[in-house]
Amino acid sequence: VQLVESGGGLVQPGGSLRLSCAASGFTFSRYGMRWYRQTPGKEREWVASITSDGGGTNYADSVKGRFTISRDNAKKTVYLQMNSLKPDDTAVYYCHLPTALPGSWGQGTQVTVSS
Repeated sequence: VQLVESGGGLVQPGGSLRLSCAASGFTFSRYGMRWYRQTPGKEREWVASITSDGGGTNYADSVKGRFTISRDNAKKTVYLQMNSLKPDDTAVYYCHLPTALPGSWGQGTQVTVSS
């Protein structure tokens, strides 16, 4: 299993970013996927989930209405569209394959929301 996140960066409050997570080493279309985030000194926080076919999604209350999780099974990629970003969204964002397999976490991508 390999998960590689990209798309992070520095953005002003109110701005947008789209994160991508490219997957390999497993049958992507058979698994739901998740996004998490973590700030220094805090536990990793679940952000959003999507079912294997993309037909079902769930969000943490803190991001509901601002973030959208989606996937392209042909490209083996899961996305996190983040709009109306706030300074509290600053974190390292990780995609996760919810299994116990090695490599089920990506390396993370830093998102910084600051003016």
